[in-house]
Amino acid sequence: MALHEDHVREALKQVIDPELFVNIVDLGLIYVVDVLPQEDTEGRFNVKIEMTMTSPMCPAGPQLVAETKKYAGEIESVDDVEVKVVMDPPWTQDMMTDDARDQLGIF
Repeated sequence: MALHEDHVREALKQVIDPELFVNIVDLGLIYVVDVLPQEDTEGRFNVKIEMTMTSPMCPAGPQLVAETKKYAGEIESVDDVEVKVVMDPPWTQDMMTDDARDQLGIF
């Protein structure tokens, strides 16, 4: 079975920002999810993720990166996960889904 970006993003909804109590996907912290088939192993994938933080000095940053690697890596067909934290473009509240806005009371 092929692995798609949507599968990875769905798994990453298990990563909850410990300060905002909203998942990182709905917060808009996940910028890029690349699913790369392994050349030598049928049905196996490596995943590269680019994500950001709500602020450059986010105290939860290391935890969020570790959990992102963990949950993406728990997908059955994934062998390796690389997570890169980027600050460009900077995160803004405009990147949140409507669900996240509702949870945080932002209208």
